[in-house]
Amino acid sequence: MARTLSPLRYPGGKHSTYNYVRELIKINDKQTYIEPYAGGAGVAISLLLNDEVDKIIINDYDRSIYSFWYSVVNFPDKLIQKIIDCEISMDEWYKQKKIQEFKENIDELTLGFSTLFLNRTNRSGIIKAGVIGGKEQKGKYKLDCRFNKSKIISKIKKISSKKDRISIYNEDAYEFIDTVIKKNENSFTFFDPPYFEKGPSLYTNFYSQKDHAELATKIKNTLSDYVWIVTYDHNDKIKEMYTGLPYLEYFLTYTAQRKMRGIEYMFFSKSTKIIYPEEFLKIYSSVHLSS
Repeated sequence: MARTLSPLRYPGGKHSTYNYVRELIKINDKQTYIEPYAGGAGVAISLLLNDEVDKIIINDYDRSIYSFWYSVVNFPDKLIQKIIDCEISMDEWYKQKKIQEFKENIDELTLGFSTLFLNRTNRSGIIKAGVIGGKEQKGKYKLDCRFNKSKIISKIKKISSKKDRISIYNEDAYEFIDTVIKKNENSFTFFDPPYFEKGPSLYTNFYSQKDHAELATKIKNTLSDYVWIVTYDHNDKIKEMYTGLPYLEYFLTYTAQRKMRGIEYMFFSKSTKIIYPEEFLKIYSSVHLSS
């Protein structure tokens, strides 16, 4: 699997599902792709840059993540200049960390750069995590080891060149279903909510069990005639919430803290044409799916 085309590192990112999602979009004949929980938006960006869809709509309720994508689309040159000018140092890290404490009152460009800086200098790209190498920088790797300015700038330039085909939102995903998804009937939506079990340790915005249950009910009741998938960590309570829907179990490699392999669920709306594992593996043997 090729590396993500997104400038962001993201815990739980689903870029490894890109080839499979691309084929689902093809057989369902959709040209608008939607991510209500964008995060690093690895699948969305790859679909866009490879011209697999005409338009992507990405949303994230976390204002830090939203501000980064907003800046890529609306202020790419200013964002790039900030990257060029910044010193990758602990002094800068403390400065950018402080900005996150006031993120509701900070302008999008300043907050967007802060998000990128911390994403590239923190462990596993987690904004709320500690800095790579520790605050005394005595670790094997230092805070600049994931901050290749030229590669990050190149990615931002490629994405911003397609800005006319990108829509950015900063809404609660539950409300986003009504305000955006329902108004785009000819679309394919990839729901990737915060993890059920480890969400609190990975994300700034995470869900309670009640939130997960309410989301499941909302998706099933409101979007029964739409084409979508939902991915989740492998948990019996989640399976119960999506009872009655077709699903697959697939392997995903996690990189937060240490590299490991886990099983996740992928649920499908009843309106979605599904490629089952044996069909898919004939095309892409690098992704392992099982029913």
